[in-house]
Amino acid sequence: MQNDIIKTKYNDGELKEFRTLIEQKISIAREELNELAGTLSASNTNGDEALIAGKTLEDGSATYEKEQTNQLAARQKKFIEQLEAALIRIQNKTYGVCRSTGKLIPAERLRAVPHTTMSMEAKLKQA
Repeated sequence: MQNDIIKTKYNDGELKEFRTLIEQKISIAREELNELAGTLSASNTNGDEALIAGKTLEDGSATYEKEQTNQLAARQKKFIEQLEAALIRIQNKTYGVCRSTGKLIPAERLRAVPHTTMSMEAKLKQA
């Protein structure tokens, strides 16, 4: 009978897999952020035209849409920052360790939410 060794961190091969996944997600997130920035600069032009034409209802709608886009862009920036922080944890070989319990976060969770710093166990206790 072999003693089960409790795994406390991911090996270099596993970390490389997570790095690739995170780099792909950063690339996609940056593309989406650039699209949002393009939408914002385009809506600035349209908003000015609506204001000049005196179309107050359209201007209100444009302002609302601009606020929504700004919120999406802010969330996207935060997401990219979290993914970049995960890359640093990979470099430091601390990636995948729950900051609350100190236990290894299951690979399935990290594949679904690669920027997470908490296991589901810790996350549920926090709520």
